[in-house]
Amino acid sequence: MRCLVVDDDAMSRAVMEHFIAQHGGLDLVASCEDAIEASKVLRQEEVDLIFLDVEMPGMSGLELVKSLERRPSIILVTAKEDYAIEAFDIDVTDYLLKPVSYARFLKAVQRVERQQDTSEVAEEQEYVFVKTEGRLVKLDLSTVRWIEAEGDYLMIYTQEKKYLVHSTMKGIEKKLPTGAFARVHRSFIVRIDQMDDIADASIVIGRKVVPIGASYKSELLKRLKMI
Repeated sequence: MRCLVVDDDAMSRAVMEHFIAQHGGLDLVASCEDAIEASKVLRQEEVDLIFLDVEMPGMSGLELVKSLERRPSIILVTAKEDYAIEAFDIDVTDYLLKPVSYARFLKAVQRVERQQDTSEVAEEQEYVFVKTEGRLVKLDLSTVRWIEAEGDYLMIYTQEKKYLVHSTMKGIEKKLPTGAFARVHRSFIVRIDQMDDIADASIVIGRKVVPIGASYKSELLKRLKMI
């Protein structure tokens, strides 16, 4: 991936440059000390990923992101937690707090790689076969609305039917395209494009109210496209 580092702190830029150099899958296009310089680079170069500070003179990192017509993947790198909610609003992939460890850097890059592979995986896997009532049924994944745990079984709810399947949540989660489905509770998986409304602790799909587990909410918000 072609990367851009944008940070007005020279030491922070040096750390990110070093991390990128250590990672075999990353190529540093440029390292900029402010967002204005970065905007010029972005007009001239193809960039897949930006490691971006927030508070910078002239133009903030968030203002830079909002100004882009084509957005690369964004990893915010900042010393403050205050921007987390706004970061999710502009659909950043991850949010790193300084000082950043190499292990945390790697985790963020892996998240970008999974995100960029999502559309391809979702297109490849359009259906699965489920064993229900003693037979194998071809299930069109685009019709699935949510999946609910029921003891040792799962109930798969589609737009017209429901299927009782002997499986675990972990087992079925591995077989679903990650770009289309999200685990939102220990007992629920939902299809993201079927969600009608999201409140603090619940999701509405049609007339169904699905709870959001506290440990799943942050990851769900990172995957939503918000304006």
